Amino acid sequence: MYDIELLLNNQPGSLALVGKLLGTHRISLEGGGMFCRGNTCIGHYLIKEAEVATKLLTEAGIMVLAVHKVIALKLRQDVPGQLGLFCGRLADASVNILVQYSDHDHQLIIVPDDYEKAKSIAADWMKEWWP
Repeated sequence: MYDIELLLNNQPGSLALVGKLLGTHRISLEGGGMFCRGNTCIGHYLIKEAEVATKLLTEAGIMVLAVHKVIALKLRQDVPGQLGLFCGRLADASVNILVQYSDHDHQLIIVPDDYEKAKSIAADWMKEWWP
């Protein structure tokens, strides 16, 4: 899975265009969100087909800023503070979180600045909390 980062105009129909275009080509958005300020919006969406989506969006005039590898993991909903604990482990390893959201399966999605280090921390986390 990948996070695709988009630059959109803050106007009616911008997100509709993204959804319709990708949906027409059977590319599903598995999670994400859009955040607007002033005239622009930054969208981050979780997808499987990053190369095809990038090509389609670019051809439609939508600016793809980046495609990122993601860390996806489950947090224990019955244990308060899981987000803080996991993010604290990343911070302790000097891994910065660039983007965070949830997917449709209630997994935590992280775009870290150091993917390999974050991947290792996430693997250890899953062994500890989901043995």
